[in-house]
Amino acid sequence: MFRSRFTRRLPAVAAVAGLALAVAACGGGSTDSAETAPRATAEPLDPRADLTKQSISITVWDGYTPKELPEKVKEKLKVSDMNVTLHATNEEAMTKLTAGGESGIDVAFVSGQYAQALNEQGLLEPIHAELIPNLANLYPEATQLSYDKGNKYSVPYTWGTTGICYRTDLVKAKPTSWNDLLKPPAWAEKKVTMMTTERWLALPALKALGFSVNTDKDEEIAKVKELLVQQKPKLLQYDDTTFGDKLKSGEAVMVEAWDGWCPTTDEKKNIAFVVPKEGSDLWVDTMVIMKSSKNKEAAHSFINYILDPEIHSWAAENINYKVPNKAAMDKVQPPEGSLLDIKPAELLNGESIIDLGQGSLKYTRLSSEITAQ
Repeated sequence: MFRSRFTRRLPAVAAVAGLALAVAACGGGSTDSAETAPRATAEPLDPRADLTKQSISITVWDGYTPKELPEKVKEKLKVSDMNVTLHATNEEAMTKLTAGGESGIDVAFVSGQYAQALNEQGLLEPIHAELIPNLANLYPEATQLSYDKGNKYSVPYTWGTTGICYRTDLVKAKPTSWNDLLKPPAWAEKKVTMMTTERWLALPALKALGFSVNTDKDEEIAKVKELLVQQKPKLLQYDDTTFGDKLKSGEAVMVEAWDGWCPTTDEKKNIAFVVPKEGSDLWVDTMVIMKSSKNKEAAHSFINYILDPEIHSWAAENINYKVPNKAAMDKVQPPEGSLLDIKPAELLNGESIIDLGQGSLKYTRLSSEITAQ
């Protein structure tokens, strides 16, 4: 099984990251639900458009879709061409999509809060549901995500949560709280890792302190910083990509991890995942259509193709992330120990991360200040 190694953000682009998101959200970023976000006007589309006169260009994380996707799309949809460009992080995608002028991108894969930011700037085409009949394959819960209730401008591709991934044979007590990671006992010191991705660096401390993952209150973020500064000397390191390998080798015994990257299917069966008692998040990666797209009918057909159970199940089977598509998940046979059987209702116990507009910069600064110390 192929395991993706994409990241939602790389530390090296932190400054650009926050700026891009803040600029994107300057038209109305808020901590409220995206229900209040401004909408672009939906121009009529032709359901019988000749797709042989249209092409498709997408931007996506490397390894997040099948390599043979362009050939399959051209064969199935009869579009004239399909181009795939890659981005390493959400921020790289945002820079590409908000740089001014036409990006040339028809469909972009970005996380939910970034889709919200793009919509608030008026850069997204509303989703024409009548052109995507496979939307009916989504779990009902996937239509009620707080950043975009009703899938008005985005279609979810994968979803999951964040928790503690740990070695069952190397911990002296099963972790149950984010404090097990934030204030590790003496036997675990220098054997735990945390992610530096801005919102996920703060998540464990926010939850442990009883705050929302979407807070932009200065006093709460200051308390988060204090906790993370105290934790830092006890860390093995900040690690967004190789924490699973460190667990397998025994170099680490507990790590902060997205569920799909916790290697619970390792052949030794000594790695487990837990959502701490204080709760966690519900993260979603989405597909959006750019307002500037000149191939909007083809873009809708592309998303409809991805939501085909035969196609969409590829993501669960190959990158080990759950897809919010019941018909696709019904086709998947989760391997022993897999986290793919986490139910939508369990995921919805998590708090959705939404765009904070200018408040996002506070998390950019927090990440930079913590990792620089």
